[in-house]
Amino acid sequence: MERLWAPWRIEYILADKPSGCIFCVGDGPDRDRELLILHRGAASLVMLNRYPYTNGHLMVAPYRHTSDLDQLSDDEMLDLFRTVRLCRTILQQTASPQGFNIGINLGRAAGAGVDEHVHIHVVPRWNGDTNYMSVIADIRVMPENLLTTYDRLLPAFQSAFEVAK
Repeated sequence: MERLWAPWRIEYILADKPSGCIFCVGDGPDRDRELLILHRGAASLVMLNRYPYTNGHLMVAPYRHTSDLDQLSDDEMLDLFRTVRLCRTILQQTASPQGFNIGINLGRAAGAGVDEHVHIHVVPRWNGDTNYMSVIADIRVMPENLLTTYDRLLPAFQSAFEVAK
């Protein structure tokens, strides 16, 4: 068996975590850019991952604070997965990735960084987006600043969700 070492992740693992849940954002959109929230829907929200694997790494979460998918209503589940689908479409149109990782980590043992609130990762991928820099130099190459990515994606989300209404 081969091992892939990811030493850059230890910074996130050991870092002090903010108090409270990052997905329990309240009602006011006045801090959306600061919190990296791109969309607030009927039952779920979309935010950029502050510790992305690649540019455009999104997280979609229900408003309901739960770690258990069984506690979500059918309407919440439908809104959650419709939002994931729309995220994939928006990223395809704005960033032209060659693939996607879309997944849910349920529980700390499964890799959930925030294990008390269900959320879905939508990660755009390009051939060659992982390279020797991460393995050899303990560096992840992010070609675009996080807030630049936010400002680039926000109009697409605003437009797409207006059409979806």
